[in-house]
Amino acid sequence: MAAWPVRLEATLPDGGALVLRGLRRRDRTQWLELRRTSWDWLKEWEPTFPHAGQQPKPFPEYIRHQAREARAGRQLPFAVEVDGRLCGAVNLSQIMEGALWGATAGYWCAPTHAGRGIVPLALATACDYAVGERGLHRIEVNIRPDNTKSLAVVRKLDFRDEGLRERYLHIDGAWRDHRTFALTTEDLGGGTFADRLTRA
Repeated sequence: MAAWPVRLEATLPDGGALVLRGLRRRDRTQWLELRRTSWDWLKEWEPTFPHAGQQPKPFPEYIRHQAREARAGRQLPFAVEVDGRLCGAVNLSQIMEGALWGATAGYWCAPTHAGRGIVPLALATACDYAVGERGLHRIEVNIRPDNTKSLAVVRKLDFRDEGLRERYLHIDGAWRDHRTFALTTEDLGGGTFADRLTRA
């Protein structure tokens, strides 16, 4: 079983304290309010269910599911906290071992916290943990071609563009094309994901 919960810390360019951690039961009110107030900003990019009758998990079940997946080594589901307040998430999911040793990363941030460099640093911090502590070899990110804010994140970290996947994920009610971006440990050249931010 994988180590979980995990708490990671970093400092934002403006001095803010960034924390990555698992969601807890007592986060319910703050988390649901954050999702509600951010929905207009996020809904265009949010995964949706392709089949009738599928529903999001209630919050208690959602965090239990995340914890189970994390302990099983299949996911690293980090809530993002800045200066003691939740503001988004970075999730490394579909963690595969065997011949791949890779994961897929997703992320979001509330509009109230945009523009501070939170997501690039949170993604870099999570990826450095996945590579350094979990031994992963490859991290990929899949982004809709018109999601300019998300594309800016992978550009800051200099992820490699691997091309278009047609109708790849069900987003905002339909199957959407995505571009795949990736980095492997060879790309890091002995450095870290965070190092790449300092060169941006």
